[in-house]
Amino acid sequence: MTTPTGLLLTHGAGGDRDHRLFLAMEDELALPVRRMNFPYRAAGRRGPPDRAPKLIQAVVDEVAEFADELGTSASRLVLGGRSMGGRICSMAVAEGLDAAGLVLLSYPLHPVGKPDRLRVEHFGAVDVPTLFVNGDRDPFGTPEEVHAEIPALGALVEVHWLAGQRHDPKPTSDGEIIEVVGRFLNGL
Repeated sequence: MTTPTGLLLTHGAGGDRDHRLFLAMEDELALPVRRMNFPYRAAGRRGPPDRAPKLIQAVVDEVAEFADELGTSASRLVLGGRSMGGRICSMAVAEGLDAAGLVLLSYPLHPVGKPDRLRVEHFGAVDVPTLFVNGDRDPFGTPEEVHAEIPALGALVEVHWLAGQRHDPKPTSDGEIIEVVGRFLNGL
C-alpha cells in the first residue's frame, strides 16, 4: 500500500467541481484535495458530457498536473468522484493510469431501469484499493447488484452503504461520507 499525498475529485454528468460535498472534503480531509471540471463543464456547457476517451484523457492530464504541483507521482494520488466522474477515474486506472486508490461515490453501475446494461467491463483491469460509497436506494445499482459485480475487481474493495439514500445523497450524509473516505485514505 502507498500513503497517498493527494485526492483528485471529478464530478458527475450534471455537476461541477464546486459540489458541496467536494468543497467540504477539501476543507475537512487531512491531505490536499483537487476538484476538477471536465472539459465540457470548463467550457461552460451543461451537457451532455464529452465521450469517455476525452474524459479519460482529461483525468490523465489533471493527474499529471496535480502530481507535479505536489512534487509526487500519480501512484501517490487517490482518484475518484461522483457518479460518472468516479466511473471515468476507474476506467483511466483500468487503462493503466497509476493511482494509490479509487474513491467511487454513487457509482453508476447501470442506467436507471436498465440493469442489463452494466458499466463494469473494465473492472477486471482495476488493480488498486477501491472504496464504493453508495446510497442503498440508488436506482443506478442496488446493493445486491453492486455486490454481484465487485468480485470482478482485481483489488481490495470496501463498500459503504448510506442508509435510505438515493443517487444524490442528502447533505445530512456528507459528514458520514467524509468520515468513511478519510478512514479509507488513512488505511492506504
